[in-house]
Amino acid sequence: MLTISLHKPEFLSFSHYGFRNFHKFSRTPSSWTIRAMNNYSGSFETRKKEELSIQVPATSIYSSDTQRLADADLRFDRLQVPEKELMHERKVEFGQFVAREAVIDEEYWTAAWLRAESHWEGINDRYVDNHKRKFAEQEFHAIKRRRTSLHGQKCRCIIMVRKEDKHVKRTVLKGVVGTLDLSVRCLLHEETFPGERVKAPLFCSIHGIGPNRYGYVANLCVAKSARRQGIATNMLHFAIESVKSNGIEHAYVHVHRNNTPAQKLYEKMGFEVIPLELLICASSFNEHEILRKPLHSVSDC
Repeated sequence: MLTISLHKPEFLSFSHYGFRNFHKFSRTPSSWTIRAMNNYSGSFETRKKEELSIQVPATSIYSSDTQRLADADLRFDRLQVPEKELMHERKVEFGQFVAREAVIDEEYWTAAWLRAESHWEGINDRYVDNHKRKFAEQEFHAIKRRRTSLHGQKCRCIIMVRKEDKHVKRTVLKGVVGTLDLSVRCLLHEETFPGERVKAPLFCSIHGIGPNRYGYVANLCVAKSARRQGIATNMLHFAIESVKSNGIEHAYVHVHRNNTPAQKLYEKMGFEVIPLELLICASSFNEHEILRKPLHSVSDC
């Protein structure tokens, strides 16, 4: 007879925006005990009884991303950051919204979740919620890594939030309605446009000054509930003005060839598709088009 007694491990449960309880993450190790009763008779006169007890070490039920997310001590019942605490932050207001840089981890997570929903939008899969959650966890940590300047390449997470209302207490989750990444990058050796797969020397140089610096926009998305209100256009305007103030001459973006709405949005903002014949390595852009917008420094205006 085999008897197995199990102490049920505690799992995280998820719902809207990936979590149900954000205050405290606890890990309860599981204790597994297996007892085997082996009844056998060596003969009709004697009968031996043995009991075997085995303790199986508990294994973690958390992925590394989930554990790191727990360590971040996120609180999603946290209210929006008061505007008086952002007096020195660069921002642009329009209508009922404000575009600015994300400043707290809860805003980074909400931006990551919006990107996860956008990435998996329209996909009919029974595990889509799990895919979204995993995507958001990875993107959350990626956003925080990209914020660290490396070789002159700086990245900022831009968000669009609802304006503060003294009559309404709004959480971070409800306040962030749009996001994009804005970075200042430098062309690698022999690159003429961002993303070209050129054969650079083993110890190539990065041109961090002059016309080799450029602005790059990526991961633009808007919450479904806030679309068709000019949020994407105004976030782009905020991003372009930000790189112009740094003396950048061009801004670039990659767009999938089948993403017609995005292409129209960028063209409306003054971006132009770069013809393939101008690219050194056109095979780098089989699925995407690269668009460029010329910028003028503030001193030229």
